[in-house]
Amino acid sequence: MEYKDYICKDQKGNLLISVDDMDEEALSKDPSFTHCLAVVKVGGEYLLGRNKWRNRFEIFGGCVEKGETARECIVRECNEELGFDVSDITYLGAMKLLLKPDYFSKEDRIELGGLYGITLPDMSIDTLSGMVKDKEEITQLALYSKIKDNESIALFDEKLLSYYE
Repeated sequence: MEYKDYICKDQKGNLLISVDDMDEEALSKDPSFTHCLAVVKVGGEYLLGRNKWRNRFEIFGGCVEKGETARECIVRECNEELGFDVSDITYLGAMKLLLKPDYFSKEDRIELGGLYGITLPDMSIDTLSGMVKDKEEITQLALYSKIKDNESIALFDEKLLSYYE
């Protein structure tokens, strides 16, 4: 599979091909749907979490569980990772990715993921950090503006920030 037009390519050769205006229900039923991500804002700033295993800052989310809709997936993931039961979630679209072989598959593959935007009440990083449930995965929270020039940030995730302004 080869694509000439895409949003960005990461260091492993994975492509973020597009973010499309696909119906949320249709996404949830698509066999290529595998995960959801959320761009989170706090006080007008983007919030990122350091992933322990990838040792970089990322937006929040994860893999869909069997029978879950896209919205159910992102609500669960945000509760697990941030400790919030979020209901005010904005569906931003379906991410289309070309992924290289990895832990999940030995083949190149196309996957779809739901992209969401969430605005949390204005509070300090210390308060937010105290609410994180999955401290095994998310080891640190930070505002994008404070780390963008000094920390490792997932390239796709950094690009996805612009979809929730």
